[in-house]
Amino acid sequence: QLVESGGGLVQAGGSLRLACTASGGIKDSYAMGWFRQAPGKEREFVAAVSWSGDSTSYSDSVKGRFIISRGYARNTMYLQMNSVKPEDTAVYYCAVGASVATKATMYNYWGQGTQVTVSS
Repeated sequence: QLVESGGGLVQAGGSLRLACTASGGIKDSYAMGWFRQAPGKEREFVAAVSWSGDSTSYSDSVKGRFIISRGYARNTMYLQMNSVKPEDTAVYYCAVGASVATKATMYNYWGQGTQVTVSS
């Protein structure tokens, strides 16, 4: 089970921190990722991080603004969102997979999503 938290309303240029916690049923080491889906658009990759936290990947649209990290307890993941823009508005989903990947099909477990709204 994956549970996201930290979504909400933020002004453009502001910051927001999302968290995801994995529990029960997910065994062995795993990568974690964030995807997002805006109304009327397909789900898109945002960022991913390896089990150790040493390997990360970002989409071009968030590179330099968002930071993904794993918690000390490896079942947690964070997305620090800085300098947010109205186009970052979407439902953000946490996902778990075998390795860092940009394709949604590479992830086996998904959270329910948390809404992020950026006002201009």
